Amino acid sequence: MHEEQLYRAALIGDIETVGKLLAGGLDPNTPSEGQEDSGLALCAAASRDRTEVVTALLAAGAEVDAREDGGWTALLWAAANGHADAARLLIEAGADVNATNDVGDTPLTLAASRGAPGVVQVLLEAGADHEKYDGDGDTALDVALGWAGVHLESALLDQIEQEGWEYVVARQYAKDGTELITVAGRSPDGEQSEQVQAQRGHAAVATLLEDAAGIHTPVEQLVARALAHRDVDEDAETWWIVADSLGKRADDETYEALTRLCLSEDAREREFGVDAIAQFGFADGEKPYLERTLPLLQKMVTTEGNPQVLRSVLAALGHQGDPRALPYVLDILGRPGHKRTITDPIALADVLPPDHEEGLSLLISMSEDDDSEIRDWATAGLAGLAADTPRIREALAARLSDPDLRTVAEATRGLADRGDERAAQGAGRVLAESDDEYARELVTRP
Repeated sequence: MHEEQLYRAALIGDIETVGKLLAGGLDPNTPSEGQEDSGLALCAAASRDRTEVVTALLAAGAEVDAREDGGWTALLWAAANGHADAARLLIEAGADVNATNDVGDTPLTLAASRGAPGVVQVLLEAGADHEKYDGDGDTALDVALGWAGVHLESALLDQIEQEGWEYVVARQYAKDGTELITVAGRSPDGEQSEQVQAQRGHAAVATLLEDAAGIHTPVEQLVARALAHRDVDEDAETWWIVADSLGKRADDETYEALTRLCLSEDAREREFGVDAIAQFGFADGEKPYLERTLPLLQKMVTTEGNPQVLRSVLAALGHQGDPRALPYVLDILGRPGHKRTITDPIALADVLPPDHEEGLSLLISMSEDDDSEIRDWATAGLAGLAADTPRIREALAARLSDPDLRTVAEATRGLADRGDERAAQGAGRVLAESDDEYARELVTRP
C-alpha cells in the first residue's frame, strides 16, 4: 500500500508525501504492485522530470540502475521522455549511460527517437556510446535521421490511430527549446484514451551525433536544417547547434562556404552565415580567422540593411573581442531607430578598450536601462572590464540598490574584484533576498 503511495507521489512530484514515506522507513527500492501504479518510484519520478523527488529518492538509497519490467531504468525513462535535468541527476549518481532495456533501446537511441537535443547533449557529455545499436540494429544517428525527414504530427498519429477515434494535436515548447508535439486520441464512448509525444529536434540531434561520430555533413545540408527550424524552436536552438557545429570545423573550405552565405541575396542565409562565422575556429583563445572575419563584418556594417542580420553582425563583432571593431559597434548602436537589446552591452563590453570614454559612457547608460536584462548584462560588462577607475566603481556601486538581484550580484562581483569594500553590501543583500544559484555563487566566489 505504501509502495503505491510512494509511486504515485513520485509520479506527480509530491515531494512532501515522498519525504514523509521515506522518513517513515519505506524502502525506495521496493516496487509498487498496484494495477495502475506499478513500478519503481525512481523510474516514475524520472519519467516525469520530478527532479526534487529524484534527488530525495537517491539520497534515501534508491538504486540508480534498478530495473522495472521490460528492463527499464530511470535513465532510460528520462531519455525516452526528453528530460535532461532528470537525466543529469541520474548520471551524476552513477547511472549507466549505455544501459539497454529488454528490446535493446539505449538512452541515446531513445532520446534520438524523441528528438530531444537537450538529453542527447547530456548523454554525449557523459560518454554515451553513439555507435551502440538498438534492438533494430540502428544507431542513435540512424534513428534521428529517420525521423528528421518525416511530418511529425502525421507520424505520431500513425502510431495510435484507430477507426472512429477523435484526435487533437497540441504544440508547446520542451525545456530544451524545441517544439513538443502531443497527439492525443479518445474513443467514441470516451472510455479509452491514448497519447504520444515527440519533439521537433531530430535535425539538431542528428547534427550533435554527426559531430560525435566525426561525420562532416555537407555545409548546404546543415544550412538547410538551420533555416528550416529558424522560427520553429523557442530560441532557435537547432539554428545554434548547427552554427556551432560548423564553427568548430576550422577549415578553409567551410569558412569560404560561410563567407558566401554572408554575401547571399537571401537575408536568412546572410544571418546564418554571420552567426556561424562569428566564432569560427575559436579554440583555446586562438582566433585563426580573425583577420579575415573582422573586415568582412566591418563591410557588412556599411552594406547590410536588414535589422535582424545587422543584429547578428553586431553580436559577431563582439565575439571577435578586438578593439578595432569598436567604431563599427558604436555605429550600429547609434543609428536612428536602433532598438536596444542585450546584444548591445555584450558586444560593446567585448570590444571596449580601457581608455575609451565615449564607449564607457554608453555602457554605463545601459547599466541604467529600464530593461532589467539589459542592466544585468551591461553591469556584467562593466564588472569584467580590465580597467579600474573611480567612474567604473561608482557605476557598479550605483547598481547595489537595483531591484534586479542578478544585476546586484554582477555589480558586487565587479567591486569585489577591485577590492572595493562596498561589495560586502551587495553580497549581504543577494544572500538575504535571492535564491538564484548563479547570483549567490557570484557573490560568494573567492
